[in-house]
Amino acid sequence: MLAFLEKLDRRWVFLLMGLAVAIPILFPLPFEYKPSALARSVFDEIDRLPDGSRVLFSFDYDPATSGELSPMARAMLYHCGKKKHKLYVMALFGPGKTLGSEAIQEILLKYAGDDYTYGEDYVELGYQTGNEGVIKVAVTDLPQMFPTDVRGTPLSKIPVLEGVENFQAMDLLVAVSAGDPGSKQWIQYFISAYPKTRMVTGTTGVQSVSLYPYIPNQLAGMLGAIKGAAEYETIVNAKYPGPDGKPVPELTEAQRRMGPQLTAHLLMVSLIVVGNVVYLMGRRKAHQSGGGR
Repeated sequence: MLAFLEKLDRRWVFLLMGLAVAIPILFPLPFEYKPSALARSVFDEIDRLPDGSRVLFSFDYDPATSGELSPMARAMLYHCGKKKHKLYVMALFGPGKTLGSEAIQEILLKYAGDDYTYGEDYVELGYQTGNEGVIKVAVTDLPQMFPTDVRGTPLSKIPVLEGVENFQAMDLLVAVSAGDPGSKQWIQYFISAYPKTRMVTGTTGVQSVSLYPYIPNQLAGMLGAIKGAAEYETIVNAKYPGPDGKPVPELTEAQRRMGPQLTAHLLMVSLIVVGNVVYLMGRRKAHQSGGGR
């Protein structure tokens, strides 16, 4: 057995990993998710706001991280729609502008379209270059940073922006972030200076580590990676199910992706254990052979 494992072709390992990912996709594994305190905090921050509150929603990621972040962004957007919040959508990443527009069309308008009229209930500010400089300017003078919306309409002519001179007018900031610029810059240049506005975020697993020090003072709640998205989907679907009383299909994507992730991780851990056992047994065998000469 030892000789077999030592000479095992690595292509068998690749095949096992492929099966570990493919099988849970073809035959989804049922999971029950117990939402973490951080996921619950994100939900509570959005849910406790009075209906029609002002929410700044920033899509600060690109297609490379959309597999991890789009499920949570869409779940939070759906939640805001159920609360009929006024939405101000923007992006600090160029592709985030398109990802935000797609989420609005496929989630917000699909499930809350009767309550949302462009210009009256939501607006797309789009993307501006400048990284954290965008935040620094818009936090005191929004029209200077965004003279028009994505349709070219001056902000002064958009009803939902009446009385909104800067980001300080927002009741809540929702930032879905893949890195820099993103959640950390929002905290440093907006929330730390103007703590009246609350903030929640959704981040990649890599970035989430750097944001824990800001919880709970500057950051009220956080969704970390696909697991955080799955937890949030569970909470939202429990309180705001689809029209048929069942979970919203678009809000089960993160839960579906947890199956392949779990089986792949279990396989990786198993292979590491087996590899180390084979290595130690080989050393022991070599030592015994050497000692007998």
